[in-house]
Amino acid sequence: MSRATVVPVIRELARCYQAFERASDAHIRRMGLTPPQFDIVATLGNTPGMAFKELGSRTLITKGTLTGVVDRLAARGLVERAASPDDGRSTIVRLTAEGERVFREVFEPHLAFLAPAVESLPECGRKDLEKRLRQLREALEKRSDELARQ
Repeated sequence: MSRATVVPVIRELARCYQAFERASDAHIRRMGLTPPQFDIVATLGNTPGMAFKELGSRTLITKGTLTGVVDRLAARGLVERAASPDDGRSTIVRLTAEGERVFREVFEPHLAFLAPAVESLPECGRKDLEKRLRQLREALEKRSDELARQ
């Protein structure tokens, strides 16, 4: 391991993620949602809904937090729970009509807010960055899987 190779990359990745979170979170809050609420609304948008387990795996929200966020969205009338037609033990979470309206009001504007930062990179740079981030994620997932097998 070369500390001189690893540390600068990890540091810049962390700084980039922190800057993304600050900008993204501030914009989401201006639209009247918390970041976890936005995550759920955005994930459920344009879907018939999904089981809690799938929703948890597709969002960045931990299982313990997921129920509370869904409860708060349900209290606002943005999501509803329904029994799964395929598995009686499973609950489906889906957007209500009001939730769909909120999705349409916040999703595209949020992408438009983030777009200038991404578009500040030349197109070839964006494609290369996406490729390299995917490679890094896959390598980190592999390391995580190796630990889980030990």
